[in-house]
Amino acid sequence: MALLGQGLLAIWNGISDAPGAELEFVRWHIREHIPERVGLPGFLRGRRYVALKGHPKYFNFYETESVRTLESPAYLARLNDPTPWTKAVVKEFRDTSRTLCNVVLSRGAGEGAVILTIQVGGVADDAAFATAMTRTLIGEVHPMDGITAVHLVKGTEPQMKAATAEKALRGAPDRTCEWLLLVEAAGAEFLEAVEAGPLSAANLAKIAPGAGVTHGTYSLQYGLSQIELRTSD
Repeated sequence: MALLGQGLLAIWNGISDAPGAELEFVRWHIREHIPERVGLPGFLRGRRYVALKGHPKYFNFYETESVRTLESPAYLARLNDPTPWTKAVVKEFRDTSRTLCNVVLSRGAGEGAVILTIQVGGVADDAAFATAMTRTLIGEVHPMDGITAVHLVKGTEPQMKAATAEKALRGAPDRTCEWLLLVEAAGAEFLEAVEAGPLSAANLAKIAPGAGVTHGTYSLQYGLSQIELRTSD
């Protein structure tokens, strides 16, 4: 379906190979972290995916009312007061990328089982890129078999620079992305057609000459909306 708000927090991360670390990450995300985040004012939905191909292994994103939600006092308070469980899990994060984004385009109905993530960096002309990608996503990608939704988001500049307790737990500085294309589908085979066709590396090179492009395909593991949280037992 279309994204629920005009802001998006995109996060990629791996997990250390310490015994039990990955299972604990999955447990924590479902039982505490995503419900905690979605319970904050302005957070509308959170979703977590695991890689079918791509790196790092996990991709998750939060849909928010606006990018300002991601700089709100309520959110910063949580970042500066991580729970004991958060402290234990986040220190096992590896290769973290975290970007605050504005939603440029979002079309679709229903959630797809898999998602294609395409990070694009080094775009010379943002306006031309946004126009070309909007035309491609709406006119070519969205009508393809098995595609449920298409989204285009732009990383904000500057990113939130405030030092927080949770950021300190991750140790190494977070990477960010410039542009992010997201394509949801009913199965990975449908995304293969997208990658071989309108969103192939060759076609993207024509739209954004010289830009860096990183593809990943991820399978949905868990999603929770604000409405679902409010009506849960």
